[in-house]
Amino acid sequence: MIIKSDKDIIHSYLEDSSNITGGFAEAVVIPENIEELSEFIKKAASQKKPVTVSGGGTGTTGSRVPFGGYAVSLERINRILSLSGGGMEGSVESGVRVEDLKAECEKKKLFYTSHPTEKTATVGGTIATNASGARSFKYGSIRRYVKRLKMVLAGGEIFELERGHVIIGRDNSSFTAGGRKITLPMPSYKLPAVKNSAGYFAEDGMDLIDLFIGQEGTLSIIVEAGLDFVEMPEKILSAFVFFKKEEDAWHFASAARDASREKRTNLDALSIEYFDTACISILKTKVPAISADAKSAIFFEQGIHKDDEDKVLGEWTGLIKEYNSDEDNAWVAMSESDSNKFLELRHLIPVSMNEIIRRNGFRKIATDIAVPASGFYEIIDFYSDELKMSGIEFFIFGHIGECHLHVNILPKSPREFEKAKSIALELVKKGVSLGGTVSAEHGIGKLKHEYLEAMYGKKGVLDMARIKNALDPEWILGRNNIFPVELKQSLQL
Repeated sequence: MIIKSDKDIIHSYLEDSSNITGGFAEAVVIPENIEELSEFIKKAASQKKPVTVSGGGTGTTGSRVPFGGYAVSLERINRILSLSGGGMEGSVESGVRVEDLKAECEKKKLFYTSHPTEKTATVGGTIATNASGARSFKYGSIRRYVKRLKMVLAGGEIFELERGHVIIGRDNSSFTAGGRKITLPMPSYKLPAVKNSAGYFAEDGMDLIDLFIGQEGTLSIIVEAGLDFVEMPEKILSAFVFFKKEEDAWHFASAARDASREKRTNLDALSIEYFDTACISILKTKVPAISADAKSAIFFEQGIHKDDEDKVLGEWTGLIKEYNSDEDNAWVAMSESDSNKFLELRHLIPVSMNEIIRRNGFRKIATDIAVPASGFYEIIDFYSDELKMSGIEFFIFGHIGECHLHVNILPKSPREFEKAKSIALELVKKGVSLGGTVSAEHGIGKLKHEYLEAMYGKKGVLDMARIKNALDPEWILGRNNIFPVELKQSLQL
């Protein structure tokens, strides 16, 4: 086991994409295997020292940033243990980077469905936040593909859990881990009917494994996972389609979503992504070929067979015409190299926003709201009205096919920063009122406690805290992720 304590050396382990500053730790611990990690957690538990998992650093809510105690990096627990050539499953350690796993899968014609934009994201990090990425439109979030977890609990117990082996509910919420019997207080809150990574999964008659997916390092440290994969598409069609009006892009996306979901045509999108006028302005500075009158864009992907290529392309072309775009100005990629260029273009937007944030000197205020399809037009109209009236620079982009858009507000002054926080809370409340979630894929971390309470109420958040208390009585794991440590005192009143 490697232990690093020099402040200059460990600094990079104490920050992430949230731009939270001031993180600190006594040391960064880098175990070689699960046994070393188990022994270290036992020691930390005996000392009641907080332990924060330091993953790939791509998180946007500060989950990786410790404020005291130890940071644990799983960078050396990073093996791809098995990938089945004949089946669709494999075993992977948490420190494996998603891009490395995807590359190995492709060699065996397997497809790892989680598709985060950030190249340094790790498998453990995606499971800890129930991440999804653009292709969750077709495939759903990572939860659907996790079949087994090997973890270290807060007392240092090594706990392996297979899907289908432990079902818990109102009448049976106890299980045994490492000789310790744990009884979970079943919560009363209900989850929204959209993709969700806000707080703990809870359902009557639920599989216990689902509790540990999306728990942001607060209930266990995930070390190894058994995963399901899908068959790699023979070919992927991808395209950027530009629109003169943002509303036309919204209608195009809705039509493509409905056609793909209902299977009434040959359209079957992997992803449907939206970029607003501000995003297009960024792209125009990088790519002069974009039409001057383009005000928004949709990026979509679909897996196809070569025999169906012309038919599928024809149907997409018809939809493009129907919603007032010009197929001659659309960019279509039919090769892997061209598809990769499109993905790089998509990544330019968050990269460029980060440059603006550094110039402004204030962190962005961002939301990760998803709503049911019935509330889509209401929420996007609300976004437009509230943000345009604010006078603060903003960008809207993301997974429009799932009614899940990322709103990024970029303040330039203390006044704008406070105003941006107020606006974001109003956007969150609107999303919740429409039956949505305050976090569809990024988690809650340390930045969005207020949003979680807006979604579940104080009682719901306390229900989550009771689950935390049952599994981690000293609250050492992922302290202040999802909810503040001060809630522990509320449980004792």
